[in-house]
Amino acid sequence: MTILPETRIDSGRVRGLWRLHRSADGSFSRHAIFLGIPFAAPPVGEARFDAPRAVAPWSGVRDCFLFGSTSQLRSPWDPPRIPEPSIWGPSVLNVNVTTPEPAAGAGLPVLVWIHGGGFIAGSPASPWYGGQSFARDGVVTVTISYRVGFEGFGWMADAVNNRGVLDWLAALEWVQRNVEAFGGDPARVTIAGQSAGAAAAMRLLSMPSAQHLFHSVLAISPPDASATVAEGRAASARIAAAVGASPDRASLEAVDGLAFFEARGAALAPVDDLLTGFVVREAQCLALGPLVDGDVCEDSVSDALAAGVGADKPLLMGACAHEFNDLTAGLSDLIGTTPAGALLERAGVPADLAAEMAEEAGVKGAAWALGQGMTNAIFRQTVAHWAPLRAASGARSWVYDFRWESRAPGVAGAAHCVDVPFGMDILGFAATDAAVGPNAPQSLADAVHGDWLALVCDGVVDAPRCGEGRETIAYGADARRSIGTGYEREALLWEATRA
Repeated sequence: MTILPETRIDSGRVRGLWRLHRSADGSFSRHAIFLGIPFAAPPVGEARFDAPRAVAPWSGVRDCFLFGSTSQLRSPWDPPRIPEPSIWGPSVLNVNVTTPEPAAGAGLPVLVWIHGGGFIAGSPASPWYGGQSFARDGVVTVTISYRVGFEGFGWMADAVNNRGVLDWLAALEWVQRNVEAFGGDPARVTIAGQSAGAAAAMRLLSMPSAQHLFHSVLAISPPDASATVAEGRAASARIAAAVGASPDRASLEAVDGLAFFEARGAALAPVDDLLTGFVVREAQCLALGPLVDGDVCEDSVSDALAAGVGADKPLLMGACAHEFNDLTAGLSDLIGTTPAGALLERAGVPADLAAEMAEEAGVKGAAWALGQGMTNAIFRQTVAHWAPLRAASGARSWVYDFRWESRAPGVAGAAHCVDVPFGMDILGFAATDAAVGPNAPQSLADAVHGDWLALVCDGVVDAPRCGEGRETIAYGADARRSIGTGYEREALLWEATRA
């Protein structure tokens, strides 16, 4: 009989399961999984809009065989590019651990993964986030949950705010206290995430209060989670009005989570220009996210990086070439015969850069060009702006540009999320083929996963650091190469549109 893996954490003993993982080369490795371990008490009743509370200890052994509940009650995307299941239940603050050595003393590096979903959705129960290839490579993976949508980020004057951020901090404190029981080294923790998860990682990197919780950062397609309290208050007031409540705790406590989910679109302020405002509306989604309140989040990410916060932490960050280009495909009727360059100028892109982007779009047309404008505004410009801030503080930073184009039907170019299966080294499964297509190159997965692994294990990447020359790692058809200069146009766009 196979003995199930067990270990003791600060709240009691936990029992997991053994799993076998088949790698691309046909070899097998064994690892243990522990699912749905609570790191905080269920945020229900009086605790619903409070900071996370301590979990009650248990006696005996807790079976951790199933994923815990998720804050996401329903996915807003059909189908989602990353499969992220919704699991109903009250105990939504939990972690999942994958480890090759479920016992204290192994001293293994740790990857803590924060899921994305625009701060309104997402789930740590995705098959993409299992960490099986990292376990094969001697790394402990911890995926964490947090409150999303209004539950985690809605602003109320008479409640604890930035609750989702406090959930991240509580989960990372749990890792510090408990990861050694799973073979991990609490002094070798890398925080990582994609999209909103990358925004979370950059938000944590820029918080003085979080510096003791990790040693390096991996940010995959990070937007800027630096909305003001005024923006968050306005977005939350619109949601409150949409659900028929007043913007105070007593009134909002009577609203169930599904009603908040259905009203999520109300967070967006109206715009005058439906076409160019589409870019603005997508960026507004982050108003229902972490807010610069001077307390939990003391400063914007940019200002904190410029001040040198987190400069001692190695960072690998970057974006896909065509993150959101396909989101504007349905606007063709509204665009009509409007030239791409003129459309981009209406969106605030300087004429010379608009002409370059229009020429690059070519026969793909104005909708594609407008989508590139959204890709740049939300993702690529932040990378272009943050890299030199890090370089100026002497921080060790590496920047990548993922340009490999998906082969999956309905996925356009190097689109949002396409790089994650390569970094996780999980090609060849049905759960990933829908995003990357069949026969995706394992050589590229070896390169991307290798860079992620090097950062997690050693805090370095085998490439020139990004400095004043904007040195960049390019992932594409030729797998991996270093280029002297990257994100030049995006840096110009940042200066022209946001400075």
